[in-house]
Amino acid sequence: MALKKVLFLLFISTLVQHTIAQTSTNSNDFWRNVRFGGGLGFGLNNGGFNASVSPSAIYQFNEQFAAGTSFTFNYAKFDNDKRLAYGASALALYNPVPFLQISAEYEQLRVNLSQQVGATTFEDNYWSPALFFGLGYTNRNVTIGLRYDVLYDENRSIYLDAWMPFVRVFF
Repeated sequence: MALKKVLFLLFISTLVQHTIAQTSTNSNDFWRNVRFGGGLGFGLNNGGFNASVSPSAIYQFNEQFAAGTSFTFNYAKFDNDKRLAYGASALALYNPVPFLQISAEYEQLRVNLSQQVGATTFEDNYWSPALFFGLGYTNRNVTIGLRYDVLYDENRSIYLDAWMPFVRVFF
């Protein structure tokens, strides 16, 4: 069922991008507004570590609004638990003023969990959704900020905490 959500998300994203390209009077105008980049995430706590890399592509509709897709690779280690996750997301970025960026991102990750209990290793594979709302300081191409996962589940999330700092770069 979750795989259908990811495929649906990718389909909608592709459809939106195709529609924008079709309405453009010149196909080169479309590509002038596409920006590539991505984000990095990192978290540490007592007994835990989390890092993520998310290459992204967005369409810059105007000076204030952009939307696009991202692919995510994430690794986390909590005591004896290891989690490897990968998936996709759809994101929207809004700059009400030039230095402030508000973001929303829906992410769907496939999680591979490995847990060591004594001499026994338990494994579990599942889908984990996240819905982030973020706020960051931006200086044209780079945004540094903090985001919050409103769907955070302490037992199933790949992330250490619902709060997560981020660095996002687009060119």
